[in-house]
Amino acid sequence: MSNKPYLLFLHGVGAKQSDGWKATLSDALTNVGYPGLDGATVVAPKYSNSLKGVDDNDPLPRLTIKEPTGEAAKTSRRDFERRESAIEVMLGPHDRGNGWFGGDPIADGALKQSQFDQAANYLRNPRIRAHVLTRILKQVPRSGRIVIVGHSLGSVIAADLVRRLPADVEVVGMVTIGSPLANAGFHVEGLRGTLREPPANLGWWVNFWNPADPVTTHRGLSSVFPWMTDYRIRTKVDLHVHDAVTYLDDQAVATAIGYALYGSRSKELAVVERGVDIPLDYAETFALMALRYGYLTKTGLNGERQERFANALRHVQAQAFDSLKERRAREASPLPGMIADLVVDLSDPESVAPEPGRISSLSKEDAVVNLTGLATANVIRPFEIDVSSKSRQEALVELTIEMGLGSQFGRDVITAGDAARKALSGDGTNWVKWAALGAGAAALVAATGGLAFAAAPGVFGAAAITSALAAFGPGGMIGGLLTAGALVSAGGGSVAIGIASPTTTAETVEAVVSAKLTAAILRKHQGLDQDPTTWASLVETGMELRREHARLQAFSDESAPTLKELKRKLKTIDRALTYLDEEGIGRGAADAPGDGRRRRAELLDRATEAFRSVDLDGDGVPDKPRARSAVEGASSTLKGAAAGTAEAAVSLLRRKRTAEPTSDDHDHGSADAAV
Repeated sequence: MSNKPYLLFLHGVGAKQSDGWKATLSDALTNVGYPGLDGATVVAPKYSNSLKGVDDNDPLPRLTIKEPTGEAAKTSRRDFERRESAIEVMLGPHDRGNGWFGGDPIADGALKQSQFDQAANYLRNPRIRAHVLTRILKQVPRSGRIVIVGHSLGSVIAADLVRRLPADVEVVGMVTIGSPLANAGFHVEGLRGTLREPPANLGWWVNFWNPADPVTTHRGLSSVFPWMTDYRIRTKVDLHVHDAVTYLDDQAVATAIGYALYGSRSKELAVVERGVDIPLDYAETFALMALRYGYLTKTGLNGERQERFANALRHVQAQAFDSLKERRAREASPLPGMIADLVVDLSDPESVAPEPGRISSLSKEDAVVNLTGLATANVIRPFEIDVSSKSRQEALVELTIEMGLGSQFGRDVITAGDAARKALSGDGTNWVKWAALGAGAAALVAATGGLAFAAAPGVFGAAAITSALAAFGPGGMIGGLLTAGALVSAGGGSVAIGIASPTTTAETVEAVVSAKLTAAILRKHQGLDQDPTTWASLVETGMELRREHARLQAFSDESAPTLKELKRKLKTIDRALTYLDEEGIGRGAADAPGDGRRRRAELLDRATEAFRSVDLDGDGVPDKPRARSAVEGASSTLKGAAAGTAEAAVSLLRRKRTAEPTSDDHDHGSADAAV
């Protein structure tokens, strides 16, 4: 086999099959930036006569490509998905179509027409099927890489052929156009079972369908083979809508075939993206730190888990780069070099994500918030892969060493997190799920109407954090990281209200409070000044929670789920404040240990006084809460007022009825009636 890429073209039905498609495809390839077909070896077997009938009695070629099993099957499927996703990145979203009502009966009826005799013969005559496959296999090389393009019936033959190819032949990609394979009548015996999983020798499979083409019955093939990708194309509607040249002239079809033959047109991407040596802003610093942490986590893994983590991180890095680049473009500002170096070409399944650069410009004060937020986040979001706490901890320590903060800083982050979670559990068990911080962040931000920040210390500050969150929102990897970090230092009444909101789960509150407590403990271990907003925001949150609890308790059932959630939130706040008070951290400098607790109790009592049951008349029995008594008193007043109003209205109507003239009165003249 020559070094040229090898294209196998399989035609559809027809008495004569010309090679006119070659010129159309060659021109289309050059139009989308690829070499024409002169740079490829093209083989297009002719089998129209064989489809009419054969005298030979060839055996059906055997299946040469075995299905992998066990871990090999998982690896094969994962590799296929990666290549298939590269196609989707390049061509756009998959579109399987809806199909025409009665599509299968229409296709079955068509097979009974004389012009479809060749198709019916291949599908229902084993001798013709075996002969056509044998004829094609004689023209296929014994080894190497090939690209298959199948049109109409040729797409059925391509699907039937792919697992019968020589074992040393690799199908780089398969492109089918105008295929009827979605219709049950066009499936040869055993085909669906043969292709229930992607063949191990197949790189990827893309099918193009045209809504105006009656052969496709307005749908792709993924309804039958869910692991492949469908794309809709639109051409002018005429008598040639199903012709191969109509499909091959389409830009998307030419792009897919060119990619299979010659590879990605974007291999120069890493060279094109050039940044400048300018400082990173808050979002870029946090994103780069997270990607670096993910990279270090990956290097500590082994085998299949490492491979999956690397693939997930590759996608996350590509999306992070696109988001950061887009934001810089909107602001008309240059892209920092360290961000430009992150570029990943997802359209090339063989491309490797560049190693993220090292962060070395953060002070310990700034690193407290970032690393605490990072420790609570899933850096490969939206993917989820279970990684041992040991691997994550080792990666975190290595990250702090690289950042010039020292290994002890990383160990202190871990120790502080453990201490915070144990303090909040009450019985010493480490139960707080930090992952809930990322999962519930969007709901918390929505409940607050946006986060209010105290003036955070360090080089970034509240304005930088707020601006970054406004640009990215709470979703995605970058937005999730920013939100997790922001909630560590967030303060103000809006956060208290958001935590008290029924839309914020107790699990999220536990994670938020745990992160705040972790940051406070970390500052103590590192001898750093405490954030003055930590204590104040927790006290304010506790007041808001007690106010909400007392308000609902006055009327709700004792077993109400909302009350149970509020109690769980309150317990978390109380435990955090108790821990801070006992450790002497997080309070004002003038407070002595114990003062904070008394002041907190006084504030909370005043906040909920109106809703508590107290003995108002001195008889030793707690009376109804003042708020409830007030509401009931107001209700009685309203009822009395309504009753009085009703009685007055009845009396007025009675008087009016007495004063109204009778019909006899009208007979005496209009003057009397008007009185």
